[in-house]
Amino acid sequence: MARPREFDRDAALEKALRVFWAKGFAATSTDDLREAMGIGRQSLYGAFGDKRKLYLEALDAYQKRTTSAHLKRLSAGNPIEGIKNLLSGLVAEEDEERALGCMGVGSVGEFGVTDAELNERRNVFGELLSREITARIREGQQQGSIAPKLDPGEAAAFVLVTMSGLQVAARGGASSTHLKAMARFATERLKN
Repeated sequence: MARPREFDRDAALEKALRVFWAKGFAATSTDDLREAMGIGRQSLYGAFGDKRKLYLEALDAYQKRTTSAHLKRLSAGNPIEGIKNLLSGLVAEEDEERALGCMGVGSVGEFGVTDAELNERRNVFGELLSREITARIREGQQQGSIAPKLDPGEAAAFVLVTMSGLQVAARGGASSTHLKAMARFATERLKN
């Protein structure tokens, strides 16, 4: 008879997510994970498989959570307000939280395009976000608040690159004041 699990799997996953987010995949050891999760090696492997499977599950959970938050901010208000909210909402007020940057952007920095499985996962979330940003840009163009001369797809790509840049700058220690100013500056570039 199998022994029942003696820990909260979701809570353990959240703790692993925080370790991977802070340190990345390569710099995180199994011992780092076990210590943060408060579980033994057998429990870790029994519940999550190996370190890579745990990383993928943590990254998926992170991407779902953040993409949902991005879409919520993007849909709030008129298109310009939504894009401004999307960008400025990336900026955490707390220094420690802001310095983590983005786990998804961190995975790009760590793996580039060398990992097909990660690329596929990133593409799913990236394409969803791109589609929604493009739709808001078109909406803003129809309403007259976003410059009609802009190609909606290119403008959406600009917003996505700005998102990544803000997260890298945050990881590099940029202040919330500076990052929010850059979010405003980028949003202004879209206006009519």
